[in-house]
Amino acid sequence: QVQLVESGGRVVQAGDSLRLSCVYSGPRFSDYSMGWFRQAPGKEREFVAVVNWSGRLTDYRDSVKGRFTISRDNNKMTAYLQMNSLKPEDTATYYCGRGHASWGKRVYDYDYWGRGTQVTVSS
Repeated sequence: QVQLVESGGRVVQAGDSLRLSCVYSGPRFSDYSMGWFRQAPGKEREFVAVVNWSGRLTDYRDSVKGRFTISRDNNKMTAYLQMNSLKPEDTATYYCGRGHASWGKRVYDYDYWGRGTQVTVSS
């Protein structure tokens, strides 16, 4: 059984930093890409970042490039999202997902999701 649990979200001020964690339980974590998505109230879930199985390949949505960094530790079965220079428009619930394709930026490229962690950035 696969389970993903996100943590690290909280209320911060613009310009602050946060690190989100996503702990995976289940088989073969290192076989899968991992992604972070976010969803603001009244909006669709959107891609934020993806890391491949080894951690060597990453990609980001344009609005977070240079501010966010995705990484993973396969020994700890955990994915991370380091978020710097946070802006009010980053406010959302952040979800991590396990990719069932080798690489994906679309919601349907992921087969398991966590319940999310709330990030609120005040101006």
